[in-house]
Order: sequence, then C-alpha cells, then structure tokens
Amino acid sequence: MAKPQLTRAQHWQKTRRLTAILLLAWLATGFCAAFFARELTGLSVFGWPLSFYLAAQGASLVYLAILAIYAWRMRRLDRAAAPATPGPPERRA
Repeated sequence: MAKPQLTRAQHWQKTRRLTAILLLAWLATGFCAAFFARELTGLSVFGWPLSFYLAAQGASLVYLAILAIYAWRMRRLDRAAAPATPGPPERRA
C-alpha cells in the first residue's frame, strides 16, 4: 500500500520544521561550546581540556551530522511529495 502523497503546503511545512530544528541544534552546539568552555576545562581527555576537543572536533562533527540528517530527511520528504512518475518514456521508431 502506497503512502499518500504530500501536498505542496505539507512539504513546505515539514521542510521549515526540519530546518528550524537543525538550526537550533547548530546554535546550541556553537553556543554551548563557547558558553561552557570554562566549566569544561576541568575535564581532560588524553591530557587536553574537553573544551579544546569540543571546539576543535566536536562542533565540526555535529555540523557534519546536521548536514547528513538534512540531506537524508529532505530526500525522503522530496520523494514523498513527488508525483508518481511512470517508467521511462517509450521510443517511437
């Protein structure tokens, strides 16, 4: 049984919601790493402060995850909103 096709308005609503959620995650990652840097300095990983790892690697990995989630989810939304297309057009000789 095929899922019902999304309308243009539903697609746009879901796209805006996804974008807002991912932008909030991006903001929280950038803000929290800077805001709590002093508190995180007391924790160390392999002799380096945890705030160093969050600023140098953690934020970049979160940004990469945000991009991957956006691409994956948008592909699913676009497929759900795409009209049913028939197979390849027949060629006439």
